[in-house]
Amino acid sequence: MRYFLGLLFLFAQALPSMAQKKPNVGNEIKFAQTQTDQMLLEIRGITGSPEKVSPRTIENGKLKMVVSRDWTSGFFPGVLWYLYDYTKDPKWLAEAKSFTAKLEKEQYNTGTHDLGFMIYCSFGNGYRLTGDKAYKDVIVQAAKSLSTRFNPKTGVIRSWDHNRDKWEYPVIIDNMMNLELLFEATRFSGDSSFYKIAVTHADNTLRNHFRPDYSSFHVVDYSPEDGSVRSRVTHQGYSDESAWARGQAWGLYGYIICYRETKDPRYLEQAKNIAKFIFSHPNLPKDLIPYWDFNDPSIPNTSRDASAAAITASALYELAGYTKSKDYVKKADAILGSLSRGYKSPLKGNAGFILQHSTGHRPAKSEIDVPINYADYYYVEALLRSKKAR
Repeated sequence: MRYFLGLLFLFAQALPSMAQKKPNVGNEIKFAQTQTDQMLLEIRGITGSPEKVSPRTIENGKLKMVVSRDWTSGFFPGVLWYLYDYTKDPKWLAEAKSFTAKLEKEQYNTGTHDLGFMIYCSFGNGYRLTGDKAYKDVIVQAAKSLSTRFNPKTGVIRSWDHNRDKWEYPVIIDNMMNLELLFEATRFSGDSSFYKIAVTHADNTLRNHFRPDYSSFHVVDYSPEDGSVRSRVTHQGYSDESAWARGQAWGLYGYIICYRETKDPRYLEQAKNIAKFIFSHPNLPKDLIPYWDFNDPSIPNTSRDASAAAITASALYELAGYTKSKDYVKKADAILGSLSRGYKSPLKGNAGFILQHSTGHRPAKSEIDVPINYADYYYVEALLRSKKAR
């Protein structure tokens, strides 16, 4: 009996280190393939909505498809490209090409700031893996469309066109993620205007979006006449002064992109400080999967956001490469371990989504504790990045 109790004690002592263990990437990609096969079956079983081209989430127990202009439309094609990247299976190449093609017209969309998500996650990965010049041309045209939303007086790219009674020139922290498209377009075209817009936007966001503790507001509203800040709010978070979890992840990832493309040390320092805020926050759970907002007073009785965790993990692997810090790798490994053990969909369940337990827009009672396509995208991206981050 004493021997048995001793074994139990040793097992309990080992639990913390076991919890940090990264999942087996090969096994997780196999699971992702099984889920994606199921997703394709679900999509093909939907009739009557040919304009809806990409799966987004589960709504009322059913798969929700969205049109190409939806901000999330590029994530599922991106997952398909990542599966092809890992497996080199021509089946995934064919599916990735098919779903990517459905978004081609969005290269001309000047009514959204989300062209980075829509076009770069799809066509960007497609070009990286195939070298297809037609994909390059789409990326450059999309960058031209995105650039029309830049106002030299504000020095930032306008995010939303809606709620004009509330905001004059709203810019959200998510917009940092769309700068990658502009950087790539300068490489492809030789036109430095895209690069300059991206850097100007990043600099003004760094100046105006962050609090002294390096947490971020969600929305900064500018005056289009003189570029002054009219207000700072957190539209999708608990309150204006709270730290909306996915917003912190977007900021972290976005400034890592900016450092990659410019080697400006200010951007690297910003990313490190955002990471410090996230991982030193007293409300971050032990499994490192954040609640939807770090300051929700209902914690722990509120929803998590697996998407914020997946975005953070992927960002940390790249950050580790620039800082040579194994701590970032360990944290990213731990996040992936937690996601793989406690946040995956049931096998062939949830219409084929890979992860569950994400939160989209809780204040609007939208997409609470559900699978969401961008969680899947950044989870698979993080798995692939983890293979190189050692």
